[in-house]
Amino acid sequence: MARHPVRITFLGGLGEIGRNCLAIEQAGRIVVVDAGLMFPEPTMYGVDLILPDFRWLIERRDRVDAVILTHGHEDHTGALRYLLHDVRVPLYGSAMTLGLARHRLTEAQMSGQVTFVEVADGERRPIGPFEVEFIPVTHSVPGAHALAFRTEAGIIVHSGDFKLDSTPIDQRRTDIARLAALGSEGVTLLLADSTNAEEPGFVASERSVGVTLRRLFLERPDQRMVVACFASHLHRVQQIIDVAREQGRRVALMGRSMEANVKLARRLHQLRVDAGDLIDLELVDSMDPGSVCVICTGSQGEPMAALTKLSRGDGRQVRLGDHDTVILSSHPIPGNEWSVGRVIDDLHRLGAEVIDSSREAVHASGHARQGELRWLHQLLAPRNFIPIHGEYRHLVHHAALARTMGLGGKHVVICEDGDQVDVGADLHRSGRVPAGLHYIDGSAGDLDERPLEERRMLAEFGVVMVSAAVDAAQRQIVQPVRASARGWFDGNSDRDVLAAIIEAVRDALSEAVAGGDVDEASLTRTAQRVTGRLLGQRYRRQPVVLAAITVV
Repeated sequence: MARHPVRITFLGGLGEIGRNCLAIEQAGRIVVVDAGLMFPEPTMYGVDLILPDFRWLIERRDRVDAVILTHGHEDHTGALRYLLHDVRVPLYGSAMTLGLARHRLTEAQMSGQVTFVEVADGERRPIGPFEVEFIPVTHSVPGAHALAFRTEAGIIVHSGDFKLDSTPIDQRRTDIARLAALGSEGVTLLLADSTNAEEPGFVASERSVGVTLRRLFLERPDQRMVVACFASHLHRVQQIIDVAREQGRRVALMGRSMEANVKLARRLHQLRVDAGDLIDLELVDSMDPGSVCVICTGSQGEPMAALTKLSRGDGRQVRLGDHDTVILSSHPIPGNEWSVGRVIDDLHRLGAEVIDSSREAVHASGHARQGELRWLHQLLAPRNFIPIHGEYRHLVHHAALARTMGLGGKHVVICEDGDQVDVGADLHRSGRVPAGLHYIDGSAGDLDERPLEERRMLAEFGVVMVSAAVDAAQRQIVQPVRASARGWFDGNSDRDVLAAIIEAVRDALSEAVAGGDVDEASLTRTAQRVTGRLLGQRYRRQPVVLAAITVV
């Protein structure tokens, strides 16, 4: 029996793709694993980023000892600037993971305020109340780790994002032997990536993408090749550069994050590229199309990314046309399908050929499928299991897989954001903490649900504006009632609806002032109420109603 209970608090990443963040607590001390963001859905108007709700951590900031990063992707590191602003603790991770995080914190002018602690593969470090082991795993970014926490309740393993790739580009494989050794030692709890828990079999090796890219390049010797991928997917970037070099093409980088990450990877010897292989973007349009390759950001249809600008014809140095083949070397993140489709449409309008993962094997996932997940469970033989990192259906499928591996009853628990679980011989739900969505608007700062809901209403129903002026002494309307609409009405129906609103408001105001009501606020509420009731009852619509009744 542990002298101090071990509690895990889930602040994000359960029931969604993104916002990955959890806290593990023992003897009153807390260590945070990851602090990621999520990108907004198209209906979240004006929202730039979605973060975990860090209030629970901020209220306990004096008890937090560290933030540990499993890897450098934005869905695990993108919220660091917001968390570390209020919770000043050291940041642990691999050299590449910290390099990617440092870049974002430098942009936020915070890197000088953060202590970065670099760890090596296989290293074991005392962090807070735990000893933490950093186990190398293969993923779609270099330097990813699984974590093994030695606690008073036993060993807790966090898989991070991982896959089992026997032929990785950097030869850094998931350390299966070490995972098996931990399993022999005894694992109390496994927390594991569930993103591909619905998918049978095994994920293709990253090296298979290079084979496809090589063929596509060879088949188009006279075409300029433009390849879009994640800027952090440096194994993919390496393969694109290798293929271009083999075929005598020079490489241009497009996108600020692509340039920054390639520079970082070269400095850390994670990317093999000679200076002579690279050219300035300004030279691309003047070169023979068959002699150049552009590697850019924007494979997810991000509005300000390089590929989106190219698709709109806004690229200052590069103009796309029928001499271009564009390869989207990624798969759309759930929720991004519409944005990616729009970019593909725009690229076709420019005359470019477009190849994506639905046509060719130009992408390999970085997340384990069912076959690999079974391997992980078999290697670790955990006594308890909680699926993490995935939408709710992914968690359910991973829990079902765990049950087929011999776990059941109280030993498998599906959690949601905000859940707290105590770890012992089995798992006990111990409470709930605030864990809602925290919205960031680039212009307005933090948002809550109210303004976001108002934006949705404006987008869906439009707005109606009503105005008039009332003479308090004469108790009559002296400036006629006016009504206008934006974002809903259309054509001839405008006049009929607005005329009905004007008549109804005029009658209501006349009755109110005749009865002695000459208060501006009261008359404004009357105009809003009458307008809203008329539109709701007669037209079955609920636009935002703005009224301004002036008393003179």
